[in-house]
Amino acid sequence: MPRTGRRRGAPETRERILAAARAGFAEHGFDGASIRDVAARAGVDPALVHHYFGSKQRLFVAAMEWPFDPAVAIPRFVGGDPVGRGERVARFVVDLWEDPGFQPVVVGLIRSAASDAGAAHMLRELVEAGPLAALSGVVGPNARLGVELVASQLIGLAMARYVLRVEPLASADRETLVRLLAPTIEGYLAASSGSESSAPTARPVRRQTS
Repeated sequence: MPRTGRRRGAPETRERILAAARAGFAEHGFDGASIRDVAARAGVDPALVHHYFGSKQRLFVAAMEWPFDPAVAIPRFVGGDPVGRGERVARFVVDLWEDPGFQPVVVGLIRSAASDAGAAHMLRELVEAGPLAALSGVVGPNARLGVELVASQLIGLAMARYVLRVEPLASADRETLVRLLAPTIEGYLAASSGSESSAPTARPVRRQTS
């Protein structure tokens, strides 16, 4: 008779569980998703999910990790000439959120944080310890408020575009989003860093041609 119960973990099992968790959290939020649902999506026994992650909270944190090291990635595209920094930030974030592999993470983060205080706390820690801290370090020591305003702008965009699906925002193309977001982001960063440049003097974003 074949053995039943928890399956022996293969090298790809953990990643399969994480992919299933991202899909489950994106669809149902933190409250609605369950270990049993994640296990069914991944094709494993629920006990195996507990074996790898212990609890739904720990599974959520593992599934929602950023797919890059903020301390390395953010200085690379934000550093340098402050003029045009808003465009670089907007393009980086929009391209990241449009990535099919990461978009469920964005949706899961926003949907879960909006409905569950525990998930909101985990999201806040995840963002503050990563992208916000790295961006503040590049822009300047007094830039925290401006950086948080940038984050609020981008989180609001994610909520309206991917969760609420508000039109015409939901179907707008990437270049339109970057063009409209860039001056606002650049204004926040310039004002909070003490730069003389501000939103009215931000350099217009040029459209890319194919």
